[in-house]
Amino acid sequence: MFQQLKNIDTAFKHIKAFSLVLIAACTAICAFTVFKSYQFVSNAQSHIYILANGKALEAMSAERKDNIPVEAKDHVRMFHYYFFNLDPDEKVIIANITKALYLADNSAEKMYNDLKEQGYYADLMSGNISQQVSIDSVNVDINQYPYYFRCYAKEKIIRTSSIVTRSLITAGYLRNVARSDNNPHGFLIEKWNTLENKDLKTENR
Repeated sequence: MFQQLKNIDTAFKHIKAFSLVLIAACTAICAFTVFKSYQFVSNAQSHIYILANGKALEAMSAERKDNIPVEAKDHVRMFHYYFFNLDPDEKVIIANITKALYLADNSAEKMYNDLKEQGYYADLMSGNISQQVSIDSVNVDINQYPYYFRCYAKEKIIRTSSIVTRSLITAGYLRNVARSDNNPHGFLIEKWNTLENKDLKTENR
């Protein structure tokens, strides 16, 4: 009789242990399922679909801090592209300079006004001169705010008889502003100045 009771007690312990293991396993599976579901939803929400030319293109959303170096460099590139790419057409000059001035503070406007007063843009139009810029590199220090940048570029002055290549180095600071159609990266260039703008070579045409 005692042996029978002992067997029942042992069986009960086994059933109890098995039940606890089963409950723990079910809990772990449920927790894993919830975690993976949350991960899947978060991953799905990070995908953005953009409609362009009738096609849905997939893009990934990210925190702004993850994209600061890339966006800051592109902002600087865009500004220099619009400010320095000019043709002997008043409408083209005004359109490009207007786009550039949306990306910078009054330091860029002051430089534009100085060049205008010196007759620089009038000389471009009267001499049928085009100006092109190619960016070599942009360095941005994101360890300080506002972010200090330095831009290294080559500038070409294309005249009827010659092409002058210049070395162009500028510097300034970037601070955060609201994004807009005119300023898609949400940065504003401050205290912009030219460190170097010297002739490198002249080619006859």
